[in-house]
Amino acid sequence: MTVIRYAIAGSAGRMGRTLIEAIAADSTARLVAALEQSGNPLIGKDAGELIGASCGVKITDDIDAALAQADCLIDFTRPEGALRHLTACRQHQLSMVIGTTGFEAAGKAAIVAAATDIPIVFAPNMSVGVNAVFKLLDVAARILNEGYDVEVIEAHHHHKVDAPSGTALRMGEVVANALGRDLSECAVYGREGHTGARPAKQIGFSTVRGGDIVGDHTVLFAGIGERIEITHKSGSRMPYAQGALRAGRFMQGKSSGLFDMQDVLGLR
Repeated sequence: MTVIRYAIAGSAGRMGRTLIEAIAADSTARLVAALEQSGNPLIGKDAGELIGASCGVKITDDIDAALAQADCLIDFTRPEGALRHLTACRQHQLSMVIGTTGFEAAGKAAIVAAATDIPIVFAPNMSVGVNAVFKLLDVAARILNEGYDVEVIEAHHHHKVDAPSGTALRMGEVVANALGRDLSECAVYGREGHTGARPAKQIGFSTVRGGDIVGDHTVLFAGIGERIEITHKSGSRMPYAQGALRAGRFMQGKSSGLFDMQDVLGLR
């Protein structure tokens, strides 16, 4: 059994702590590095203490030393930090799991370029359940291709900084692709005032931010006399962490390439 050595970016954050917990429970995974930004007061502390059990790995801001020990870096941080980590992974020839969302076009292009040198799993949502929903949406949209209005509704905690969520946008992309539409041309993000009648081919997005909601997503197909709703609700961050570890295992033995969770789960 191969044990994969992981470095975690943003280890003291909500997802970082969940990843440490997931690794501790997985016999095929080992935490070898926990990264944080310079100046973080937790630097030098045992990363295991974040989940209540010492593990002997000290939180550090030295990315080169951290990556020298690892097989894979998992990043659920912010776009600017993830791109710095991407450059370091490329230099160290290290695989990378990117669960960070909110990248601009230039950031996405940098990820595509780096994947010519290293293997990368880049997905807006690492949950196996959410990726099953992506597949269901593709099927549903092809069936409900006439006479149904499509709306995407998502809700997250009040700390989330990007909207709509990367998962909601991907849901919209899946539906638009299945319907032969360009999401950039048919999407509308919120409505206010006198908007007029709803265009038939529009895909609408509604965003809720509040409390500690981990992540709720619903795609509504609204027809005449009926509604079909496909919903996923996250009760914790653990499914994202477990999916990220599955992505790390998927890349073992690969020298380069850009993948997403549909590849990891064999849903292509």
